Amino acid sequence: MNSFVGVDGGADHLLAAGVTPAAVIGDLDSLSDKARATFAQELNHIAEQSTTDFEKALTRVSAPVVLGLGFTGGRLDHALSVLNVLARYAERAVLLLDAHDVSFVAASGRVAFTAASGTRISLMPLGAAKVTFSGVRWPFDQTRMTPDGFTSPSNEALGGEVTIETDGPVLVTLPRAHLAVAMKAAARV
Repeated sequence: MNSFVGVDGGADHLLAAGVTPAAVIGDLDSLSDKARATFAQELNHIAEQSTTDFEKALTRVSAPVVLGLGFTGGRLDHALSVLNVLARYAERAVLLLDAHDVSFVAASGRVAFTAASGTRISLMPLGAAKVTFSGVRWPFDQTRMTPDGFTSPSNEALGGEVTIETDGPVLVTLPRAHLAVAMKAAARV
C-alpha cells in the first residue's frame, strides 16, 4: 500500500494535488495556514531543531522503500543536509527523485542491475568506502572513495549488468527514467 507523508511545507504540495497524507511531519514552520487547518488531524509537530524535517520524517516512517520528492532542489544547504541524513541511515532504502534523476544509497555488499548502453550512472561517496564498479565505461576495483577524494560522476553503462560492491555509503544516481531499476537496486533484503 502506498502512503503519502507531507514533510512540513511539502504538505502544501499534497494539498494542491488533492492528496490527503497519512501524516504531516516536521517542525511545521513552513506549513501554510490552509494546509495546517486542512490536515489538522494528520499533524505530527516535532518542535526540536537538532534534526531536519527530512530526518524527522524518515525516523518516524516505517516502510520497505521510501521515495522522497522535493528534497534535492531549491537550496544547496538543504540538499547537502539530506545527503548527510542518507549517509547516517544508509541501511534504509530511500530514493530521492527529482525532475532529472533518481538517487539511492547502495547497500553494503553487492548491488547489481541491468542498464542499457550509454545510461548515465554516477557514484558519489557519502563517507569512506572501498568500491568495485563494473559493467561501466570506466570500471574500477577495490578503490577507496571519499567525499573529498575519488568520485565517479557521469560514468556510463556498457549495456547489461552493472555491479557495485561497497563497504560504505555510496550514492548511486541514474536518469529518472530508470526509477523502476533504482527501486529494485535500492531494496534491502
